Amino acid sequence: MENRTRKCLECNETLRGRSDQKFCSDACRNTYNNRMNCDATSLVRNINNALRRNRRILKGLLEQRKSKVKRETLFDKGYNFTYFTHSHTTKKGNHYSFCYDYGYLILDDELFFIVKDLNKK
Repeated sequence: MENRTRKCLECNETLRGRSDQKFCSDACRNTYNNRMNCDATSLVRNINNALRRNRRILKGLLEQRKSKVKRETLFDKGYNFTYFTHSHTTKKGNHYSFCYDYGYLILDDELFFIVKDLNKK
């Protein structure tokens, strides 16, 4: 059996107990994992924020009974066309882009038709 001293991956304190133990406490484990995942967490958080903002914009315009809006209106409200959750192409070839349950169809370069996906609950 090997007699080497095991150290906590976060604070370098000597470990006592289980042979597969990596951390001296839950606090060290959480701190270590948060530090290791902070870049990925920030990226995901920023994307989720953009998706939620896009959905709020589409929902707000549809609730105002403005189902057709200009591209400029979406830009002015802060819509980010880079982020969407999924797309759908109809049998007729119409391509819808969705943010969760709200989406749009590009009618021409400047006009968009906003819809709510009734299949989503």
